Amino acid sequence: MTDPQVALFMLGLFVFIVFLGFPIAFNLMALGIIFGYYAYFEPGRMWRAYNRLDENAGWWDSISLWVEGFFNNRIFDLFINQTYSVMSNDVLTAIPLFLFMGYIIERANIVDRLFTTLNIASRNVPGSLGVAALITCALFATATGIVGAVVTLLGLLALPPMLKARYNHAFATGIICAGGTLGILIPPSIMLIVYAATSGVSIVRLYAGALIPGFLLVGLYLVYVVVRAMLQPNVAPRPAPGEVPEVPFGRIVIMLLTSFFPLAFLILAVLGSILFGLATPSEAASIGALGGLVLAVAYRALTWDRIRQSVYLTLRTTAMVCWLFVGSYTFASVFAYLGGEQVISQFVQSLDLTPFQFLILAQLIIFLLGWPLEWSEIIIIFVPIFLPLLPIFGIDPLFFGILVALNLQTAFLTPPMAMSAYYLKGIAPPQVRLTEIFWGMLPFVGLVFVAMAIIYAFPGLVFYLPDQVYGR
Repeated sequence: MTDPQVALFMLGLFVFIVFLGFPIAFNLMALGIIFGYYAYFEPGRMWRAYNRLDENAGWWDSISLWVEGFFNNRIFDLFINQTYSVMSNDVLTAIPLFLFMGYIIERANIVDRLFTTLNIASRNVPGSLGVAALITCALFATATGIVGAVVTLLGLLALPPMLKARYNHAFATGIICAGGTLGILIPPSIMLIVYAATSGVSIVRLYAGALIPGFLLVGLYLVYVVVRAMLQPNVAPRPAPGEVPEVPFGRIVIMLLTSFFPLAFLILAVLGSILFGLATPSEAASIGALGGLVLAVAYRALTWDRIRQSVYLTLRTTAMVCWLFVGSYTFASVFAYLGGEQVISQFVQSLDLTPFQFLILAQLIIFLLGWPLEWSEIIIIFVPIFLPLLPIFGIDPLFFGILVALNLQTAFLTPPMAMSAYYLKGIAPPQVRLTEIFWGMLPFVGLVFVAMAIIYAFPGLVFYLPDQVYGR
């Protein structure tokens, strides 16, 4: 086999092992080291000291020098250097801080107050419970960026009252699942930080570019919920008298000031300090983490046990992301050294695609990858395969990244591996069937495609804010 054929075999073997269920980070590291050992195998250099050994040398010297030569392969130097570069990456420093902010907010009993307030404030809107759940999901998902946490918490909080209000099961569960995924798109998004570290695109430009598409998608979701509730009142009945308490307007304002605005202000302060150059993403994330602690204290929900849980979950998730980066960088370096990237590049160019056709092909592949894989693995492992092709087709990596972020909403919403559905099913009442959750998510998948089509047609929606704030 030639080196490029070995590289393609390496990629195919990786996909096969993924489907076997082996942990992806260790899969990447193992394959990177095994195939890297082959790629960098140079007996003359590795066993130079052993070959120069005097004939009268003792057996211990012979064995130790031979073993030393065995580990003298450059793949081990590459692995160590990649590990160090990932752990010292300033961009990735923001990830544990944003995670800690989200986990603290999740455990500070802020979200239940927020949902209750929004439900009362929107009681006269068609599908009021769905609107309140969607806005709560969007705000909380933006604060935490952890899909499983948002879907689970909102499922416990919003699903029972929606079912009690006789909401259609598919409609109610679809709202929660779709709303829970918004945090990987709307800044400050952890997914965009990972994409920035992978692609080299400025994170502040990514955040600015994602704002309008993110709010566009939220707006499409809200319009769908309200319009469907108006056209089919049976899927989202209006609350009966007494189901939602009558609260004076002044009291609603006070409730919003103590539930909605503190969390919104924290998110805007973090995001604004990044966008306007007042702080780096890591500095802004540290402010957000401190702000989350302050909110937890203000709501009298800060306990030692909650801090301990938040720290543990933060470390666990951060370690997963970092080792994914280490494995991906090692795997990608060996793959490129063997000529795999060149083969893929030549194959794509041979198809003679237009830029639009290339974007469609790339997004289709990412959509299909979202069935078996999570967003982190797609961004870290597969997106770098497309990045070297972007200059060939004249596509801005910022624009490509926003499209990918939109596309990856579907990774949590499309069967058979729709993780949002399984998160929600795990805490839903027995009468809510998994098939109903799947059917409820499909309209929102369609709305994601509508949002992507709008971005395709009007790319200025992505570039307007970055160009206005930072220039071209």
